[in-house]
Amino acid sequence: MRKILYLTDLYYEAKGRQYHKEDLYITSKLKEHFDLVLCHPLNSKSFEKDVELIIFRNTGSVINYKKEYEAFLKRVKTNHLKVFNDFKGKADVCGKQYLIDLTLKKYPVIPTIDNINNLKLLPDVEKYMVKPKNGADSVGLKVLSKKELCNIDFSNERSIIQPFIDFEYEVSFYFLNNKLEYALYAPDKNKRWNLKKYEYSKEDLDFSKKFIKWNTTEYGIQRVDACRTKDGKLLLVELEDLNPYLSILEVDDVTRNNFIKDFTEVISKL
Repeated sequence: MRKILYLTDLYYEAKGRQYHKEDLYITSKLKEHFDLVLCHPLNSKSFEKDVELIIFRNTGSVINYKKEYEAFLKRVKTNHLKVFNDFKGKADVCGKQYLIDLTLKKYPVIPTIDNINNLKLLPDVEKYMVKPKNGADSVGLKVLSKKELCNIDFSNERSIIQPFIDFEYEVSFYFLNNKLEYALYAPDKNKRWNLKKYEYSKEDLDFSKKFIKWNTTEYGIQRVDACRTKDGKLLLVELEDLNPYLSILEVDDVTRNNFIKDFTEVISKL
């Protein structure tokens, strides 16, 4: 059987999500087809050369182990290790710079800047959100007034600035390679991870595929997170192409089984 190293942090505490349950379920299915080893990303080095594929899954925010993560990426490149996702994307895997780039290219994203001098590019609102460029999982997130915003030094351009948008709901589109597997949304915007099945339209599908097409990930799982604004438009919140949580236990049996089947086939082809 093919050997796979599955990287996950079973003890990572995430608000509204149970990483350990998701990964224990997925690996319980994969072990029927592969010789599987689970490992925390901090302990992967001694196993990496003994496997044919490394699956980088619910490992938590890499900002918490930045030095070790960078060393892992160096080994991937130096030792020609095959990793899923492939780390070739240009979205969250590289930080939040892409939101600024997409804003300037007029993509349907929440307008984003990293320099207070470009504040005119954002709508005039009462509150703004400030996030670290290399952050994740709301780490370092601040909600500030315009006055508070203007008193902060953004000269190092290590943070992004976005308008605080009053939206209807958030919706996520889950892709395996270039195929949309399912979509989920949070009817109550105050309960981000209380998700239900989302019946997407052709326009919704076109919206999500626009960002998958833009990205340079060759193979992997990507989650397109968006919000529905008061005027009915969808705006990108983030494109997670590093280790997106799948909420796989929240979908119906048919959808979940289809995803596992497709996931198994994709891995087999690699």
